[in-house]
Parts: sequence; structure tokens; C-alpha cells
Amino acid sequence: MEQRVIISKNLKEELAAAISECEHDKIFVLTDKTTEELCWPVINKFFSLKKAKLITIPASDNHKTIESVMSVWEALGQQGATRHSCMINLGGGMVTDLGGFAASTFKRGIDFINIPTTLLAMVDASVGGKTGINFNGLKNEIGVFNDSKFVILNTTFLKTLDQENICSGYAEMLKHGLISTNKMWADLVNFDLQHPELDTLQRMVAESVNVKEHIVKQDPHEKGIRKALNLGHTFGHAFESFCMKRTPILHGYAVAYGLICELYMSCMKTGFPTDKMRQTVSFIQDNFGSINITCDDYDELIELMTHDKKNTAGTINFTLLGDIGDIKINQTATTEEIKECLDFFREG
Repeated sequence: MEQRVIISKNLKEELAAAISECEHDKIFVLTDKTTEELCWPVINKFFSLKKAKLITIPASDNHKTIESVMSVWEALGQQGATRHSCMINLGGGMVTDLGGFAASTFKRGIDFINIPTTLLAMVDASVGGKTGINFNGLKNEIGVFNDSKFVILNTTFLKTLDQENICSGYAEMLKHGLISTNKMWADLVNFDLQHPELDTLQRMVAESVNVKEHIVKQDPHEKGIRKALNLGHTFGHAFESFCMKRTPILHGYAVAYGLICELYMSCMKTGFPTDKMRQTVSFIQDNFGSINITCDDYDELIELMTHDKKNTAGTINFTLLGDIGDIKINQTATTEEIKECLDFFREG
């Protein structure tokens, strides 16, 4: 089943059309506390949702848990959901991931529609059929591949975001540019991220989603080229897990820091041009700052990398670049090389 991505100009009409193409004896809308307050009022008066039942879970990634999924299953059961019901996930990546997983497993799977409300969810979480929850202290440890029937992208919701969340989503767009074309990369590193112009951003979101869709269609279950999307994520997930135990950082910030390390590793191992690496690193440092790590943290970060789902038989796997768009999957590095990248990250 192919997911259809709608770059939305008229949310009311597009949502009504999407619902009409899904089985829907009953409609449920899943939000978290934040999107219930900020985003649900944007759509709750739509005629197509007049009988919809709202389910709300606590906000933030530390509630992306089996307990939250169970509360969604319970609410669906108590309110009479059947195999022919439809769920709309209105929220950021946590809601679209968790809601997708809950919908995919309730009565062996009901239709769902994603309406991502953060930039990160628009360009990353809601496209590509990955659903899941965190478990045992590991990100997205439990989940399934299952496409939503539709993803509706409307930048109206970005007005509800703070600067940090705009930046978080933008890191994934930067990654998409790096694995795509020089023009797309150049547009991204020259964009004024501190004062984003929403119409320009909507065009860039559409381009970004196209990159991801194109790759996912070729490789839905991450056997080969889809690993291109892991650029920045081997170091990035380690930074994210490391910070979870200290001062948590947003996913996109972790990816941005991971890109610094993996572009440096690409210069070192696969011939990525140093000037493009420097330009990208400067853009990241200017817009995302940094985190404090010391040499004493290296072993813990490397240990976290060994738990990454992308690894095979205990070997840490990296996606690197030979140039913009020249993707080198299944690359490995020695402990010394990984530490050299962390040195570069610290000293920049």
C-alpha cells in the first residue's frame, strides 16, 4: 500500500477527501497535550470531523512508551473502535510514530492518516512507514513498518512552533540536501533559519519530502539505499541517548551534531570535499550551537553506537558521502577514527 503525501493548500477539503478514501465507521483523532491545545482548534470545527472522538496522551518523547500505547488501545476499545475505524494522528513525530504503531496493531491494523504539526515530523517521521515506541531506554526499539493512508503537510501548523523545533526539523532537511543535489544543499545552507519565511519553507519541505519518498519507494524495509537516510544518525542517536540521561536535546539537534562527525569522517575516509564539509559545519554551529562532551565520554558514546539497530554483528555501521549525493552505505570505522571525529566535534 502506497502512502500518499499531500502538500496541503486547503486543509479542510484535503482532509475530507482523505477521510472519504479510508474505512471509517468511526473517526478518532490522537493528539498529545500540546497539540490538543495548539493544533486541534485549527481543525476541530471541520464538518468531516464533527463526530470524531479525541484521544490525548501526555506530550514529549519520554511518554513514547508502551504505557501510552496501551492507553490509546484502551480508549479505542472503550469508545467502540472496530477494524473499520480510522485514526488521525495530529502532532509531532512522537504522536505520528506512536499513533501509527497503535493503529497498526489495534485489531491487527486500522487505517490511519498523519497530519504532522512540527517541521521534523513533516520531513521525517510521517513519511516512510516507520512506526514505533521507545523501550528499555532505547529509541524506537519496538515498532512495525506500516504506511499511513495519507500524510497531509500544511505549514500553517509551523506558526505554533518555537525556534528550537524549527531547527530540529531543519536538520533532517539538511541531511536530505546532502544526499540529493548541490543546488538543494546550497539552498539549505544559505537559508535564514533564524527568520524563516514560511512560503519558501513550504517549497523546501516539499523538495525534502520528495527526496525521502524517492528513496523509501526504492527500498521500503531498509535493506540497501534507504540507509542513505541514516546519514548523521549513527553519531546522532548516540548523542541523543547520551543527553537523555543528562539534559535531553531534540532529535534534530542530535542529527545536526551527528552530521558534523559523519561529514568529517566522510572527508577522512571517502573523499568528501573539505570546503563543503566546512560550510555545512559552520551553518550547523551558527544555528544549533553544540553540546559539551569530554574525552572521558567517548567510551560511553561508542558503547551507545554499538546498540544502534543499523548495525550488523556488532560492527558499527555508518552512511558516508563521497560528495553531495554520492552515498556510501555500510561503511565502518575503527575506534580510533570514531574518537578522531569526536575530537573534531569538540574542537570544530
